[in-house]
Amino acid sequence: MEQLNLPASHFASGSIILPGSKSISNRTLLLAALAHGTTEIRDLLASDDTARMLEALQTLGVQLENFAPNAWRVTGCNGHFPNKNADLFLGNAGTAFRPLTAALAFSNGRYHLHGVPRMHERPIGDLVDALRQAGAHIEYLANEGFPPLQLSAAQVNVSQAIKIRGDVSSQFLTALLMALPLTQQKITIEVVGELISKPYIEITLNLMAKFGIQVEREGWQRFTLAGNNQYKSPKLIFVEGDASSASYFLAAGAIASTKDACVRVEGLGQNSIQGDVRFAEALALMGGEISYGDNFISASKAKKIKAIDLDCNHIPDAAMTLAIVALFADGTTTLRNIASWRVKETDRIAAMATELRKVGAIVTEGADFIQITPPAQLTSNAIIDTYDDHRMAMCFSLVSLGGVPITINDPNCVAKTFPDYFTQFANITQ
Repeated sequence: MEQLNLPASHFASGSIILPGSKSISNRTLLLAALAHGTTEIRDLLASDDTARMLEALQTLGVQLENFAPNAWRVTGCNGHFPNKNADLFLGNAGTAFRPLTAALAFSNGRYHLHGVPRMHERPIGDLVDALRQAGAHIEYLANEGFPPLQLSAAQVNVSQAIKIRGDVSSQFLTALLMALPLTQQKITIEVVGELISKPYIEITLNLMAKFGIQVEREGWQRFTLAGNNQYKSPKLIFVEGDASSASYFLAAGAIASTKDACVRVEGLGQNSIQGDVRFAEALALMGGEISYGDNFISASKAKKIKAIDLDCNHIPDAAMTLAIVALFADGTTTLRNIASWRVKETDRIAAMATELRKVGAIVTEGADFIQITPPAQLTSNAIIDTYDDHRMAMCFSLVSLGGVPITINDPNCVAKTFPDYFTQFANITQ
């Protein structure tokens, strides 16, 4: 296995231009493919997950042109994929697998969707149940409730409200919302239980509106789409910098810059449509000095990093970074309402607990929380397993800012969202 040895660091300062948001990139690609007209997408994330979406759309017959760096021209198919019989390998890209499952369920074709072994362990049953309520025909090819899947033509029936659980993954509701306009019928979706990761649904609704479809929302429990809807190209769309990726650099600033220096991330501002932009607020609660501009956020060293007890439902991905900042805090930090960590690229609660203990932390984990008590001194030369999870690798790079060397196993897993992360990290640390 490849390893990366990060030297002990004591200082962080500099400026980073963020890669595009994965969540926005893959949603935008699919909406552009389903729309009427041609869309130019600028600042698209170049990563494994977007590569899987681009490959899938090309296999489905969508015309794609990479006309400049991180810029794509997508000729939409007006809701009708040309290829009605396709085998799609989607890796471990949940932001591709879930929305494509829903869109292809109403595409009157025959499609086989599969991925890496971990993708086949990530639940999709709640989405499939909801799609079946609308008349979709979907078969499980291995374990009930999990990929791989076989899809064939639906017999659409949306006379009753479609019910979907909201407490497993917001990607299920996102997929349903994006796909149901293809039926051309008025539809109501009812969320059963608490909807987690609400900011990701806000991203979905915001982007659907840019492509011409408004969704009526009654709180977070009921969503209504009008009939005779059609996605229309906005002609040009820019992808925001990734707010989750920003969290690592902002945390570095809070941990290891000085009162006269900062770490600044560009491509993201306070008015971002991404919920993870609120990581900066959580970092401020821990003592970080945060500044905002129209297209940047910066963080300077905290006088003291404070332990917090925080409901993290609004920042599920970026909350992982808080678990590392907790290693530098003045007491025990508790991160709550993070059950969705269990069904991500790995079981992130279990993985985070295991690896935090390697650097000396005392950790308690529960079904939907993690509690971290920092050690008096971080353990040097810990070897961190990353579980083929990009966020585990990026998070644990921050441990080196405590003045201890650390080894990251399988560092190239960051290619999922941020292929040159470790180069950028090295540029701001010393």
